[in-house]
Amino acid sequence: MALRRLTAAAAGLTRTALPPCRRALCSGAPRDGDLEAAVRDVVCSGSGSLDEVRGRLDRLGVAVSPALVDCVIDSCGQSGGVNSGRRLLRFLSWCRSKDPGALGDEALDRAIGVLARVGDLTAMRIAICDAEKDRRRMAPETFTAVVEALVNAGKEDEAVRLFRGLERQGLLPERGNSVGGDGVWSSNLAMVQALCKRGYAREAQGVVYHHKSELSVEPMVSIVERSLLHGWCVHGNAKEARRVLDGMKSAGVPLGLPSFNDFLHCVCHRNLKFNPSALVPEAMDILTEMRSYGVTPAASSFNILLSCLGRARRVKEAYRILYLMREGKPGCSPDWVSYYLVVRVLYLTGRIVRGKRLVDAMLESGVLPTAKFFHGLIGVLCGTEQVDHALDMFRLMKSCELVDTRIYDLLIEKLCRNGRFELGRELWDDATKSGLVLGCSEDLLDPLKTEVFRPACPAQKLSPQSYKRLTQRKKITAVGARKKTAITASRKK
Repeated sequence: MALRRLTAAAAGLTRTALPPCRRALCSGAPRDGDLEAAVRDVVCSGSGSLDEVRGRLDRLGVAVSPALVDCVIDSCGQSGGVNSGRRLLRFLSWCRSKDPGALGDEALDRAIGVLARVGDLTAMRIAICDAEKDRRRMAPETFTAVVEALVNAGKEDEAVRLFRGLERQGLLPERGNSVGGDGVWSSNLAMVQALCKRGYAREAQGVVYHHKSELSVEPMVSIVERSLLHGWCVHGNAKEARRVLDGMKSAGVPLGLPSFNDFLHCVCHRNLKFNPSALVPEAMDILTEMRSYGVTPAASSFNILLSCLGRARRVKEAYRILYLMREGKPGCSPDWVSYYLVVRVLYLTGRIVRGKRLVDAMLESGVLPTAKFFHGLIGVLCGTEQVDHALDMFRLMKSCELVDTRIYDLLIEKLCRNGRFELGRELWDDATKSGLVLGCSEDLLDPLKTEVFRPACPAQKLSPQSYKRLTQRKKITAVGARKKTAITASRKK
């Protein structure tokens, strides 16, 4: 009996002496939710140096398990930030030191994907090196995320080197034909698409050249050619884009509206920079080419041209194209973006009345605008000091039930900065009654706290002839400055 009491007392003393986490480790009990949350806090949102992470994890005494690793990886991916990436890398090292088999292929692969998405390229490189040492392949989704992260950061050469290195080691990811874009996926194709998205078409051509055998079958060929066309268009090389486009047409590669729109965008922006007078003629030639190929131009095609015409301040040509679209002659009707682009350039050039008429015509024709339509136009009117016309546009926006907090903030601040505090107070009260929470401060409504904008000199309204002469004078001055710079540079040589 005494021996039995002594044994029970010793067992009770052992249970009370060990902390809960140690009891979990010794007894193999399931991990506590509070302990898991503590690990997430230490790794994802804790403070201190990276060396302290290991010490805090050791003090917690948590048992490493695949479920815990997956939970921490997901939490670091949700929190984002470079610091969470570095701490995740230290957590993986700590897990490997505790249990070398705790990190499986899937856990390390998911961690690499998280590091790529949070933008911690240094930690991502270290994790990839660890995977290469263990001869582990990345999943297709992870490889795509890694390559896109490097290309988006402007490190296209490093992305190509990584691709070549994995190819030499035989570690390129693989996927069957049943999954992926157009029923197919390959690491070569993912590499080409990632490079072309950012305009690195020349590097993508190198990948295509070295993998002709894998990329010379359908549907690989169509995807690669469309990607190269997009890459050259993003790069701005219209000559190479035309070469690829003609090659696709001669080879019978199916072309759709996105491919032609890419080429149209490239040509229009080139002409906007070098020859604005050729904007309409060359764009119309491309639209005719689209129709001859069996592709009907959409409103998005004409919006590309209207955007460039607006930036070049070619008002008559933009208005004429919109008129033809309204008449139905191009085969497509304008959308709200088409009206926005033309009305915007009308407002910027002082043609307020004509712009208002065009907005009324849009509403009468049944084209429904969005809040972005009114945001842009009211912003232009406020920027050109046409506050009364901006208020008229605001009333029209209210009639369409598209008013939100941002537009109230813009108008209230503009009115108060111009000294029109009564109208600002009316808009403030109106927003408050509607239940909107404004982002601007109520101190704007106080004349003693808000500095009123006072123009240094009265606004000078130029006639069309004076505006033209002023523009020509600026061009002549710019040309003279460039010539002077060139002469100075040649003398120094």
